[in-house]
Amino acid sequence: MEETSKLNKLLTTSRGKTEAEDWIFSLTPMGVAFAFYAMFIMYMNLEPKALLMAYGAAAGFIGLESYWIVRGWRKNNISTIVMGLIGIAFTLGLLYLYVSFV
Repeated sequence: MEETSKLNKLLTTSRGKTEAEDWIFSLTPMGVAFAFYAMFIMYMNLEPKALLMAYGAAAGFIGLESYWIVRGWRKNNISTIVMGLIGIAFTLGLLYLYVSFV
């Protein structure tokens, strides 16, 4: 019974107007973290630097999309959940393409 009410809420709740602003500002901490990650990788004597950068970028985006999936679940936004899942699939697809060409 409770699952049905959650599904009903997911399908009938709409997004707020500040949702896009929240998404853009959630990119800021990820950008700062990736900048430090990139500096760390560039100054270390690790080889396939480009591959490590690709994995790091993919991990950051998947973490961000996972956050938005949980946020969509809590706020009953099915579109946020679906877009998060599509974003994860797209990121993994790009990573697979990059790794297959390298």
